[in-house]
Amino acid sequence: MNYTEEVITFACEGQTLLGIVTRPEVPAQVGLVVIVGGPQYRVGSHRQFVQLARSAAYAGYAVLRFDYRGMGDSTGEQRDFLALESDIAAAIDALCATAPSVQRVALWGLCDGASAALLYCGATGDTRVQGLCLLNPWVRSEASLAKTHVKHYYTQRLMQKAFWAKLLSGKVARGALAGLWRNLTVAFSPVAANAGASRLPFQARMAAAWLSFGGPVLLLLSSEDYTAKEFLEHVGSNAAWAMALQKSTLMLHHVPDADHTFSDSRLIPVIGNCTVRLLESMTPPCKQQVER
Repeated sequence: MNYTEEVITFACEGQTLLGIVTRPEVPAQVGLVVIVGGPQYRVGSHRQFVQLARSAAYAGYAVLRFDYRGMGDSTGEQRDFLALESDIAAAIDALCATAPSVQRVALWGLCDGASAALLYCGATGDTRVQGLCLLNPWVRSEASLAKTHVKHYYTQRLMQKAFWAKLLSGKVARGALAGLWRNLTVAFSPVAANAGASRLPFQARMAAAWLSFGGPVLLLLSSEDYTAKEFLEHVGSNAAWAMALQKSTLMLHHVPDADHTFSDSRLIPVIGNCTVRLLESMTPPCKQQVER
């Protein structure tokens, strides 16, 4: 299907956001809003988001990829993924206004953009959002990072003859051994595991949002990405996340040989194809908008 691309600007709490709408000739009632993982802007690494938008538009779906406040060509102070609710709501409004046939949307996010998508759903309950695509979601904590390093780096190093040869010859730096001990301490410390128990961390809010979300969720995990490995480590030790990943609405896809941003261009079509399948699977229209 033929499509056009249009630069738009829209307001968000007194600031001006810039986005690109990729729109087919006859847009479907389902649209896609792309939330970039920071710090980057609407094009994405290796033009990843450009190709995603064009693939979805070719299949008949209008797509908005945008710069949130403080990034790219949007005005305002730079912010992190924990404070994007207003930006995401404004982007959904803008897509629906630009492509009036769009009645429901899927949010697509990479890394902390995926985290922001879940946090938005949990915080707002916006019923226009009826699908989620999460690529290598960010759930990092000091403990999860330490566990990932121990399992996926130090364990491999301890199995290498070269490491033991250097260790016995005294060529392994004290810093490397200190790093191993520090990671072991943080990873398995009861204090680290229970830190912040007095308040609900963002990882728990993400899991709660996933559990309460009624639409389909596409989870894409890159096999060669430490962020994806951290996510799996966190899920494996958390009951709420384990329940979330058992929901029948989950579409899970492990992508072999893929890194965090799919730098291998041969793998980019995987993202587009999976996303189109998500859009095709979405539930009936819902016109109610979030109250702000």
